[in-house]
Amino acid sequence: MDLLGGTGGPVRVAGRELAREELLRRASGVAARIGGADAVAVHATASLETVVAVVGGILAGVPVVPLPPDSGPDERAHILGDSGARLLLAARGAETFEGEPPLVPVDDLPPGDGAAAEPAPGATALVLYTSGTTGAPKGVLISRSAIAAGLDALADAWAWTPDDVLVHGLPLFHVHGLVLGVLGALRVGSPLVHTGRPRPEAYAAAARDDGGTLFFGVPTVWSRTAADPAAAGALRGARLLVSGSAPLPVPVFERLEARTGHRPVERYGMTETLITVSARADGERHPGYVGTPLPGVETRLAAEDGAPVPSDGETPGELHVRAPLLFEGYLNRPEATAASFTADGWFRTGDIAVIAPDGRHRIVGRASTDLIKSGGYRIGAGEIENALLAHPAVREAAVVGTPHADLGEQVTAYVVADGVDERRLIEFVAGRLSAHKRPRTVHLVDGLPRNAMGKVVKTRLGELAP
Repeated sequence: MDLLGGTGGPVRVAGRELAREELLRRASGVAARIGGADAVAVHATASLETVVAVVGGILAGVPVVPLPPDSGPDERAHILGDSGARLLLAARGAETFEGEPPLVPVDDLPPGDGAAAEPAPGATALVLYTSGTTGAPKGVLISRSAIAAGLDALADAWAWTPDDVLVHGLPLFHVHGLVLGVLGALRVGSPLVHTGRPRPEAYAAAARDDGGTLFFGVPTVWSRTAADPAAAGALRGARLLVSGSAPLPVPVFERLEARTGHRPVERYGMTETLITVSARADGERHPGYVGTPLPGVETRLAAEDGAPVPSDGETPGELHVRAPLLFEGYLNRPEATAASFTADGWFRTGDIAVIAPDGRHRIVGRASTDLIKSGGYRIGAGEIENALLAHPAVREAAVVGTPHADLGEQVTAYVVADGVDERRLIEFVAGRLSAHKRPRTVHLVDGLPRNAMGKVVKTRLGELAP
C-alpha cells in the first residue's frame, strides 16, 4: 500500500517550497538514517523540515511521534519517555535538553535514492499524543491502513482531486494539520500551501496568489475570517471551506456564508478515530450539523446503560463508532484501550450526539465535563489540574471549559491557594505545558464544591465565579 500516492504538486510551508520529487528525495535520506529505529520523535514546527521528517518516517516504516514545539518540559519529557523514541528529528540548531534522544538535523542529511521496501499496511505510522480527561497525554497508535482509509473517504466526500490547491496554517502535530493537511495532500496529489499560521490575511493571499481552492480551518480561524471583510471576500473564489476540530458556532457559519458565499463543510472526528462523519461537497450543509458517516464508517447512539438510542433527531446518546480507520490502541495502556471499546467492538467517543432520521449528526456535548475544546485544540482538564497542583502554594484545583467568543471555550481554573495571584499561576502552567493549555482565567476560591464521595462537582463551579 503506497500511503503517499503517486505524482503530485509541490509543498510550500511558510514561504519555502519543495517540488514533490525533491521532497521525496530528502525524505528518503531521512528514511535511510532512521531505518530500524523503534520510533522517532519529530520537533513538529510549521516547517519543511517537519514535513520531510514525517514523510521520511512513513517511507522507512518507523513510527513517527510528533512533538508539539511549544511543549513545556513536563509534557515534552513525558512524550519522549513514554513513546520510546530513539531519535529526535528537527531542523539544524533546534534546542534539546539533557536526557533527550540524540538530535538528527534533517537539513544536514544527504538526499536518498527513494529505494525502500513498502511497510505492511497494519504497521504503525504515527503515535499522536492526546489529552484525555485525566492524567498525562496518551499515545494513540495510528496505522498506515487507517490513514489511507480515512483520507480516501475524505477525498470521496469532498471531491478532493489533484486539481485542488490545499491551503491551511494548522499545527503539524495533530490529525487536522498533519494527517489531513499534509499526508492528505500528498496522497491525493494536490499542491499544499501551508501559511505558517492560520491568519485570515494569509488565507486571503493564498486564494489570490496561489489559486487556493480547498481551505482547512478550526472555528477560531473562521470566526476571525468572518470578522475580516477583505479576507473573507478573497475566499469567494474557493471551492470548499472545511471546518473541524471543534463545533462551528451557528452564528459563525452564517457570517462566513454571508461574507464568502460558502456554506462551510463541517466534519467530526477524534485522534483515535480520524475523521468519521462529514458533510459532503455535493450535499446539503446544515449549521450545527457535522454531516453523515463517511464510506465504511458505522455509528450508533447508546444510553448510559448501553441501551440503543433512536435516530429521531431529538434523543441524545453517546456516539459509538466502528470503522477501518480506528486506532490500534493506546501505547502501553491495555486497560485504557479495553475501556474505550464496548463488548461488541464499538469505540466509545465520549461525545454526546443526536442523529436525525436522514443520518445527519449533531454533536451536542461531552459525556464528561473534563475535555475542553479551545481554538481547535482538545485539552484535558486533568493535565492542567495536575500542573496547578504542582505549585507549592496550591491546595486544590479544578479546571473546566467556559464559553469564549473567539476560541469556543477557554480554559478556566478554580484554585484554592495561599500567597499567589492569578497571573503567577497562569505563568506557572504555561511554563510546564503547551501554551494553548494555560488557563486564561483563574478564580481564587476558598473551597471547591464536592459530593459525599469527595469528588469535585464541576457543574457547580460557575457558582464560585465573581
